[in-house]
Amino acid sequence: MSPSLPAGPPTWLRPLFGLTVLVVEDSRFVSEALRLMCVRSGARIRRADCLRAARRHLQTYRPAVLIVDIGLPDGSGAGLIAEAKALPQPVPAVLGLSGDPARAAEALGAGADAFLPKPVESLARFQQAVLCVLPAEVRRAAPMALEDDTITPDPLALRDDLSHAADVLARRRDAAATGYVAQFVAGLARACHDEDLETAAEAAAGQSPSRAALSQLSGLVQARLDRAAVF
Repeated sequence: MSPSLPAGPPTWLRPLFGLTVLVVEDSRFVSEALRLMCVRSGARIRRADCLRAARRHLQTYRPAVLIVDIGLPDGSGAGLIAEAKALPQPVPAVLGLSGDPARAAEALGAGADAFLPKPVESLARFQQAVLCVLPAEVRRAAPMALEDDTITPDPLALRDDLSHAADVLARRRDAAATGYVAQFVAGLARACHDEDLETAAEAAAGQSPSRAALSQLSGLVQARLDRAAVF
């Protein structure tokens, strides 16, 4: 199985022309930002929101670029990174992704070629991060971007993420679910530059968060959701 290669030469404005990028990310808001960046760069994008879906993708085709969030609902993305690099025909470029800079070591230790910290907003930085780790035979001497833009996803994607978080927090089935949603909200808060929400999410992300911490996080998520519904 060969990786999806460009059908034509890259250009200054579309340096990833023709490449297929598989994004494994559970946040619709972050996924939408990456989708816009891929489209602007000339790449095709496919998305998986969990490890299970990502593995199904990799069974049927080989992307040229794999971008994996480290914190996923069904486990750590580090395992998927190691699997992608251990395939008989490895994915040419694999990047780890997280809103927690401390998880860079986990991604790189699993074999990632680079680490992307959230929020991913700069088009030029995204393009350069990918181009710098693409093998020469895939990159084909693609030029770096000459201009930069800040990519802003659709607010509806943010509302969907907040709604998902509110639902999980309302049910609070077990510690694993609570830990996941706190981590999810923390990453979303960083992507939105919402310091108050990020602080509350981090307080609720411990092994045994207090009821007060969880209640505060639930209240802030609901407040953001109510505000998002106005627009």
